[in-house]
Amino acid sequence: MTTSAYRHMAASFQQTLGDEGAERRHERLLAWREQHTVTRLEHPTRLDRARAVGFRAKGGYLVVRVRVRRGGQRKRAIIAGRRPKHKGILRMTLAKSLKRIAEERAAKHYPNLEVLNSYWVGEDGKEKFYEVILVDPVHPEILADPKINWIAAPSQKGRVYRGLTSAGREGRGLRWKGKGAERFRPSRAANRRPTRRTQTKAIP
Repeated sequence: MTTSAYRHMAASFQQTLGDEGAERRHERLLAWREQHTVTRLEHPTRLDRARAVGFRAKGGYLVVRVRVRRGGQRKRAIIAGRRPKHKGILRMTLAKSLKRIAEERAAKHYPNLEVLNSYWVGEDGKEKFYEVILVDPVHPEILADPKINWIAAPSQKGRVYRGLTSAGREGRGLRWKGKGAERFRPSRAANRRPTRRTQTKAIP
């Protein structure tokens, strides 16, 4: 059985994550740190992963690399005395994942494009790097392709801000199905709202 070219690409990238690829990985991250927070790319760094999540080498597609700071929120320590447990500065993690934040920052940088998907490309002790695939919903090649022209629908406008991407759906709990996930759909906020009960009037 022959191995595909994308399988070889994935294996080549995995080699840079081990001890033997530490020097190559360090040089790559050092160059990425010096670039802008949102950097437009000519080609994806991980072509196999980009293709798997929807990228196609045709007009209307754009790939950008986004740098996101790791860790939770930076909260200012209060002056009044109390236990560190009750200061409210520890474990202040966001409900959104860093991947979802990277997608939103890419969408903010390119407001005329829609986020299709994203994938991880690297990290260090301070930051994480993601590559985000964006699509132009009014590009002629996008509108002519039946596999991707669904993104031009009005319901997909601003999809990254409404949790419609893969990272957004994961953060909303939509990866779970069946028992224990009854209140995730249509959303957790919708299940917290009180239901309207019709009051029947007594017949005199």
